[in-house]
Amino acid sequence: MDALETFVVESAVPQEAEAYRSIIADVISELVLGGAIGRIKVVLRPEDSLFQMAILLRGSQPPVRLGDFADLGYGVMERKEVKISLREEKYLPELLEKLWARYGRGQVLQPERKTLVVRQDEDPGKEIEYLGGMLIADPKQSLQSRLIEMAIRSTPEGFRVRYHSMKENSFIFVASEDTLKPEWIQEAHQMLAELREAR
Repeated sequence: MDALETFVVESAVPQEAEAYRSIIADVISELVLGGAIGRIKVVLRPEDSLFQMAILLRGSQPPVRLGDFADLGYGVMERKEVKISLREEKYLPELLEKLWARYGRGQVLQPERKTLVVRQDEDPGKEIEYLGGMLIADPKQSLQSRLIEMAIRSTPEGFRVRYHSMKENSFIFVASEDTLKPEWIQEAHQMLAELREAR
Protein backbone atom coordinates (compact mmCIF):
# COMPACT_ATOMS: atom_id res chain seq x y z
CA MET A 1 0.00 0.00 0.00
CA ASP A 2 1.31 3.47 -0.87
CA ALA A 3 2.02 5.62 2.17
CA LEU A 4 -0.86 7.96 2.93
CA GLU A 5 -0.04 11.59 3.67
CA THR A 6 -2.53 11.59 6.55
CA PHE A 7 -4.27 8.62 8.17
CA VAL A 8 -6.18 9.54 11.32
CA VAL A 9 -8.69 7.39 13.20
CA GLU A 10 -10.30 8.99 16.26
CA SER A 11 -12.40 7.32 18.94
CA ALA A 12 -13.07 7.82 22.64
CA VAL A 13 -11.49 4.40 23.18
CA PRO A 14 -7.84 4.37 21.96
CA GLN A 15 -7.78 0.57 21.44
CA GLU A 16 -10.87 0.84 19.27
CA ALA A 17 -9.19 3.54 17.12
CA GLU A 18 -6.12 1.31 16.59
CA ALA A 19 -8.27 -1.70 15.70
CA TYR A 20 -10.25 0.29 13.14
CA ARG A 21 -7.09 1.82 11.71
CA SER A 22 -5.78 -1.70 11.10
CA ILE A 23 -9.08 -2.85 9.54
CA ILE A 24 -9.24 0.20 7.25
CA ALA A 25 -5.59 -0.20 6.21
CA ASP A 26 -6.27 -3.85 5.29
CA VAL A 27 -9.37 -2.94 3.25
CA ILE A 28 -7.50 -0.15 1.44
CA SER A 29 -4.77 -2.63 0.56
CA GLU A 30 -7.24 -5.35 -0.58
CA LEU A 31 -9.08 -2.92 -2.86
CA VAL A 32 -5.82 -1.42 -4.19
CA LEU A 33 -6.79 2.11 -3.15
CA GLY A 34 -3.48 3.19 -1.62
CA GLY A 35 -2.39 5.00 -4.78
CA ALA A 36 -5.69 6.88 -5.02
CA ILE A 37 -6.09 8.03 -1.41
CA GLY A 38 -3.92 10.90 -0.20
CA ARG A 39 -5.48 11.73 3.17
CA ILE A 40 -8.10 10.00 5.28
CA LYS A 41 -9.76 10.81 8.58
CA VAL A 42 -12.22 8.53 10.39
CA VAL A 43 -14.19 9.38 13.52
CA LEU A 44 -15.99 6.72 15.57
CA ARG A 45 -18.54 7.76 18.18
CA PRO A 46 -20.06 4.59 19.66
CA GLU A 47 -22.15 6.65 22.09
CA ASP A 48 -23.98 8.14 19.06
CA SER A 49 -23.77 4.98 16.89
CA LEU A 50 -21.80 7.11 14.42
CA PHE A 51 -19.07 6.38 11.87
CA GLN A 52 -17.68 9.25 9.74
CA MET A 53 -15.03 9.15 7.03
CA ALA A 54 -13.51 11.94 4.94
CA ILE A 55 -11.01 11.26 2.15
CA LEU A 56 -8.92 13.51 -0.07
CA LEU A 57 -7.87 11.74 -3.26
CA ARG A 58 -4.47 12.14 -4.91
CA GLY A 59 -6.02 12.96 -8.27
CA SER A 60 -8.26 11.20 -10.71
CA GLN A 61 -7.57 9.72 -14.10
CA PRO A 62 -9.49 11.05 -17.10
CA PRO A 63 -12.07 8.91 -18.91
CA VAL A 64 -10.58 6.48 -21.45
CA ARG A 65 -11.79 6.71 -25.05
CA LEU A 66 -11.05 4.23 -27.83
CA GLY A 67 -8.81 6.74 -29.65
CA ASP A 68 -6.59 6.88 -26.54
CA PHE A 69 -5.33 3.30 -27.01
CA ALA A 70 -6.16 2.31 -30.60
CA ASP A 71 -5.72 3.43 -34.20
CA LEU A 72 -8.79 3.36 -36.42
CA GLY A 73 -8.97 3.06 -40.17
CA TYR A 74 -10.73 1.44 -43.10
CA GLY A 75 -10.89 -2.34 -43.30
CA VAL A 76 -10.10 -4.46 -46.35
CA MET A 77 -13.57 -3.98 -47.79
CA GLU A 78 -13.15 -0.21 -47.35
CA ARG A 79 -16.80 0.72 -47.60
CA LYS A 80 -18.10 -1.93 -45.20
CA GLU A 81 -15.48 -2.31 -42.44
CA VAL A 82 -13.70 -0.33 -39.75
CA LYS A 83 -10.34 -1.70 -38.61
CA ILE A 84 -9.29 -1.14 -34.99
CA SER A 85 -5.58 -1.67 -34.22
CA LEU A 86 -4.98 -1.80 -30.47
CA ARG A 87 -1.83 -0.21 -29.07
CA GLU A 88 -2.60 -1.79 -25.68
CA GLU A 89 -4.99 -4.56 -24.63
CA LYS A 90 -5.89 -3.39 -21.13
CA TYR A 91 -9.42 -2.30 -22.07
CA LEU A 92 -10.18 -5.04 -24.62
CA PRO A 93 -13.00 -6.70 -22.58
CA GLU A 94 -14.81 -3.37 -22.09
CA LEU A 95 -14.29 -2.47 -25.76
CA LEU A 96 -15.72 -5.77 -26.98
CA GLU A 97 -18.81 -5.36 -24.77
CA LYS A 98 -19.47 -1.91 -26.23
CA LEU A 99 -18.87 -3.02 -29.83
CA TRP A 100 -21.14 -6.07 -29.42
CA ALA A 101 -23.88 -3.86 -27.95
CA ARG A 102 -23.67 -1.42 -30.87
CA TYR A 103 -23.07 -3.75 -33.84
CA GLY A 104 -23.89 -7.29 -32.65
CA ARG A 105 -21.42 -10.12 -31.99
CA GLY A 106 -21.51 -11.40 -35.56
CA GLN A 107 -20.32 -8.05 -36.92
CA VAL A 108 -17.23 -7.79 -34.68
CA LEU A 109 -14.30 -9.96 -35.75
CA GLN A 110 -10.87 -10.43 -34.17
CA PRO A 111 -8.55 -11.79 -36.88
CA GLU A 112 -5.44 -11.09 -34.76
CA ARG A 113 -4.81 -10.52 -31.07
CA LYS A 114 -4.52 -6.74 -31.38
CA THR A 115 -6.83 -6.24 -34.35
CA LEU A 116 -10.61 -5.93 -34.47
CA VAL A 117 -12.72 -5.53 -37.59
CA VAL A 118 -16.23 -4.11 -37.37
CA ARG A 119 -18.54 -4.80 -40.28
CA GLN A 120 -21.27 -2.21 -40.69
CA ASP A 121 -23.43 -0.50 -43.28
CA GLU A 122 -22.92 3.11 -42.19
CA ASP A 123 -20.41 5.55 -43.67
CA PRO A 124 -17.06 4.22 -42.36
CA GLY A 125 -15.68 7.76 -42.04
CA LYS A 126 -18.47 8.72 -39.63
CA GLU A 127 -18.11 5.44 -37.73
CA ILE A 128 -14.34 5.92 -37.39
CA GLU A 129 -14.96 9.39 -35.95
CA TYR A 130 -17.67 8.07 -33.60
CA LEU A 131 -15.59 5.10 -32.43
CA GLY A 132 -12.51 7.23 -31.79
CA GLY A 133 -14.48 9.22 -29.22
CA MET A 134 -16.34 6.22 -27.73
CA LEU A 135 -16.07 6.13 -23.93
CA ILE A 136 -14.60 2.76 -22.95
CA ALA A 137 -13.81 3.17 -19.25
CA ASP A 138 -14.35 5.80 -16.59
CA PRO A 139 -11.76 5.29 -13.83
CA LYS A 140 -13.53 7.85 -11.62
CA GLN A 141 -16.72 5.77 -11.61
CA SER A 142 -14.76 2.60 -10.81
CA LEU A 143 -12.89 4.47 -8.07
CA GLN A 144 -16.14 5.68 -6.53
CA SER A 145 -17.57 2.16 -6.33
CA ARG A 146 -14.33 0.88 -4.72
CA LEU A 147 -14.38 3.75 -2.19
CA ILE A 148 -17.98 2.95 -1.27
CA GLU A 149 -17.09 -0.72 -0.85
CA MET A 150 -14.09 0.24 1.30
CA ALA A 151 -16.25 2.49 3.50
CA ILE A 152 -18.98 -0.15 3.94
CA ARG A 153 -16.43 -2.87 4.78
CA SER A 154 -14.82 -0.55 7.35
CA THR A 155 -18.10 0.39 9.02
CA PRO A 156 -19.15 -1.28 12.30
CA GLU A 157 -21.66 -4.12 12.03
CA GLY A 158 -25.27 -2.96 11.89
CA PHE A 159 -24.57 0.59 10.66
CA ARG A 160 -26.98 0.32 7.71
CA VAL A 161 -28.14 3.93 7.45
CA ARG A 162 -25.54 5.52 5.16
CA TYR A 163 -24.69 8.69 3.28
CA HIS A 164 -21.87 9.19 0.80
CA SER A 165 -20.75 11.98 -1.51
CA MET A 166 -17.93 12.13 -4.06
CA LYS A 167 -16.95 15.41 -5.67
CA GLU A 168 -13.83 16.01 -7.72
CA ASN A 169 -11.01 14.82 -5.45
CA SER A 170 -12.96 14.16 -2.24
CA PHE A 171 -15.16 11.48 -0.71
CA ILE A 172 -17.36 11.60 2.40
CA PHE A 173 -19.11 8.70 4.10
CA VAL A 174 -21.35 8.74 7.18
CA ALA A 175 -23.06 5.69 8.69
CA SER A 176 -25.16 4.92 11.75
CA GLU A 177 -27.62 2.45 13.23
CA ASP A 178 -30.07 5.33 13.60
CA THR A 179 -31.42 8.06 11.36
CA LEU A 180 -28.59 10.31 10.18
CA LYS A 181 -28.62 13.80 11.63
CA PRO A 182 -27.81 16.70 9.25
CA GLU A 183 -25.12 17.93 11.65
CA TRP A 184 -23.26 14.60 11.33
CA ILE A 185 -22.99 15.13 7.58
CA GLN A 186 -21.86 18.71 8.17
CA GLU A 187 -19.21 17.41 10.59
CA ALA A 188 -17.93 15.07 7.85
CA HIS A 189 -17.69 18.04 5.45
CA GLN A 190 -15.77 19.91 8.17
CA MET A 191 -13.40 16.94 8.53
CA LEU A 192 -12.78 17.18 4.79
CA ALA A 193 -12.05 20.91 5.06
CA GLU A 194 -9.53 20.17 7.83
CA LEU A 195 -7.81 17.58 5.64
CA ARG A 196 -7.52 20.17 2.85
CA GLU A 197 -6.00 22.75 5.20
CA ALA A 198 -3.45 20.36 6.70
CA ARG A 199 -0.47 20.97 4.42
